[in-house]
Amino acid sequence: MRIGVYEHKARKGLIRVSLKIVEGVIEEATITGDFFIYPEDALFELESTLRGTKASWAEVSSKLDEFFSRGVELAGSTPEDFKTALKKALVEAGVHGEA
Repeated sequence: MRIGVYEHKARKGLIRVSLKIVEGVIEEATITGDFFIYPEDALFELESTLRGTKASWAEVSSKLDEFFSRGVELAGSTPEDFKTALKKALVEAGVHGEA
């Protein structure tokens, strides 16, 4: 089991990502911070989308692109901020290579 935690300072807020990786797969993904995302349940949907994903940057990046292409709205942060936070959390968890 590996744990990766990272805090990313966005333009207007902080994005905290915590990942629990078991056997190369994201078992738990928690995203918190002081950012705004709409619709409100989108954050839970993103966390759910990440669970069960292979812990590689290629897989996570693809899931993020798909998620943010569905019209999710952000205020004070961007999809790139979320990508940065998740990528760095993967690195903190010891995922190397593609991360």
